[in-house]
Amino acid sequence: MTALHQAAGHPGSRILAFGAARGDMIVTNEDIAGPINSSDEWIRQRTGVVERRRASDGVEAIDLAVDASKQAIENAGIDPKQIGAVLVSTISNTVQTPSLAALLTERVGATPAPAYDISAACAGYTYGIAQADAFIRSGLAEYVLVVGAEKLSQFAKPTDRTISFLLGDGAGAAVLGPSDDPGVAATVWGSDGSKWDAVGMDSPLAAYRDGAGAVAWPTLRQEGQTVFRWAVWEMAKVAQQAIDVAGITADDLAAFIPHQANIRIIDELAKQLKLPEHVAIARDIVTTGNTSAASIPLAAHALLAEHPELSGGLALQIGFGAGLVFGAQVVRLP
Repeated sequence: MTALHQAAGHPGSRILAFGAARGDMIVTNEDIAGPINSSDEWIRQRTGVVERRRASDGVEAIDLAVDASKQAIENAGIDPKQIGAVLVSTISNTVQTPSLAALLTERVGATPAPAYDISAACAGYTYGIAQADAFIRSGLAEYVLVVGAEKLSQFAKPTDRTISFLLGDGAGAAVLGPSDDPGVAATVWGSDGSKWDAVGMDSPLAAYRDGAGAVAWPTLRQEGQTVFRWAVWEMAKVAQQAIDVAGITADDLAAFIPHQANIRIIDELAKQLKLPEHVAIARDIVTTGNTSAASIPLAAHALLAEHPELSGGLALQIGFGAGLVFGAQVVRLP
């Protein structure tokens, strides 16, 4: 029987570089507190957010993705033509199809790389990293561009007190390439569809279409307590599993980069994981807000800019959100 040939893979992959793009407008708590009958103090205490970055009219998720991706590609020192796949996690594409990833591939000069979107909300970036690592190790691609890009402000309802005041706009990009030593540990990922209604849109698109304008444009909402309890108790277990499957302990970590959902969730996760004092904890939410799929790469980019000594260290990253979906892995920082 004739044997089929397979592409030769690599022992491992690693993140070569990050790129970042944030919304061009700074929106303070005072700017949005009125419609939710709240205050700067209430928002800070409840979420840790002081201000969030949002994009102007005419600036879409694709524009943010292009800026972040070009920066990551330049920092990685590769030619865009070397990219073997483009994976974009987003819930902010302006159309159901075609994908944001296909347009991004053309705009950064990576054509004809295969490209597709990942719809896994706040866990989508970790899903992308898991797939990029598998592609490189299997020989399916040499270099992979992974992007989280969101313009969540278009889904923010000014009077919503559950999530809208958290939301920001931005894109974070990572270029992964081959490595003799694994720079991405095994991923712990999954979903819990029994909590499908806990975070998401407040009405289906069909309701807006069939209502001929009588039904408002769908916006984001969440069951805050349900999400908080799940994130704190269940995600701490997932994060610990990611540490365990990586074959390390919390003492080996240089950084903890969780999805920037809420400062209380971030701090509680760090507490449950018993992270040593030397572990730097990303708290980008304070000035950027919650950017869903973009939050982990944005937070990683900011953390490295502030603490360049973390370069080459191990970071635990975990994403969790609508689905409910989750993903975590230990990576070596570029």
